Amino acid sequence: MLGYVDALNAIDAAMRAAIPSLERLADVLGLVRSHRIINRSGQAGTYSYSVHGAGCRFVSDNGTEIDVDFAPDGSEIFDLWRLRWYGLSLPEPLDVTDQDLRTAVRSLQPLLTEVRPGWFSVAS
Repeated sequence: MLGYVDALNAIDAAMRAAIPSLERLADVLGLVRSHRIINRSGQAGTYSYSVHGAGCRFVSDNGTEIDVDFAPDGSEIFDLWRLRWYGLSLPEPLDVTDQDLRTAVRSLQPLLTEVRPGWFSVAS
């Protein structure tokens, strides 16, 4: 769980270094959709990215996958499926149940906040 949060922070830093005009990670959606400043998929540092729907999927050079959606306010949100997929993509895969993930998320409150049923965000 904390590894996913750390990975989001590393992705944010890599994307800001690669795209200086990026103020927050969610801005990648606007750069792709409105301004066509960046392609829908590409490379930023050690991460490849692919914008989809309301979010973006990042893959590190070691194959770890971090998929995140963005709320209307630009905050990064994720659900149990994204957390589980992250665990399965680790170099040493971690396969946990949804119940284990729910327990882990609850144990990390107030660091993680449930923004709508089943969707979480890192508290600011």
